[in-house]
Amino acid sequence: MAATTSPPTVDVYLEVGAKRTFAGAVAWPGWCRSGRTREQALEALLGSSERYGRVLRGTRLGFRPADDIAAFAIVERLTGDATTDFGAPSMAPSADAPPMDEAELRRLRTILGACWRAFDSATEAASGKELTKGPRGGRRELTAIAHHVLGADAAYLGRLARKHRVDESGDLEAELASIREAILEALAAAVRGEIPERGPRGGVLWAPRYFARRVAWHVLDHAWEIEDRTV
Repeated sequence: MAATTSPPTVDVYLEVGAKRTFAGAVAWPGWCRSGRTREQALEALLGSSERYGRVLRGTRLGFRPADDIAAFAIVERLTGDATTDFGAPSMAPSADAPPMDEAELRRLRTILGACWRAFDSATEAASGKELTKGPRGGRRELTAIAHHVLGADAAYLGRLARKHRVDESGDLEAELASIREAILEALAAAVRGEIPERGPRGGVLWAPRYFARRVAWHVLDHAWEIEDRTV
């Protein structure tokens, strides 16, 4: 009788708000989806499995898409907040807290690079085309989406005690390249322990894993938005 291969087990955390729940794969930053209920969030995560796999194609990170919700092992449940209900993940799973080594830093850099390439590919494919209107992504046009991602990344850098000036009138492609370089530099500095635990005004800064997780989720969410809205 032929041997069968069991589907991979994926550790998943849930961030549960009053109106929205996010399900995120602990080991795979960017693979995070939401729904109004726990069940919907997990279904959305499963539904994006192949899509996330295409993002990581060629990275040799060993990602295997899940083919059934039974592959998801819920390892943590977090209480969400107003940001969760607004539509963005806001809580760091406990797995993001321990220190990182250089090998994991390289892995996170690879994942971020793959997410950025997915965004650039989606933007290039949508150039000159009309984006559909409606609830998915609201009414932002292509350039506005890119500027939104740029601005969010600058805000995220503040959570690693870094400042980055965005030139809104500058070349968009150059601005994106500049902030991505700043993100990788800040992430490396955080891994080396070169940032304080709190910001200059006393705010708690992000752990490097969570920083990478949030950046990856946001850029990939908008890459998929562009793909979904391209006519």
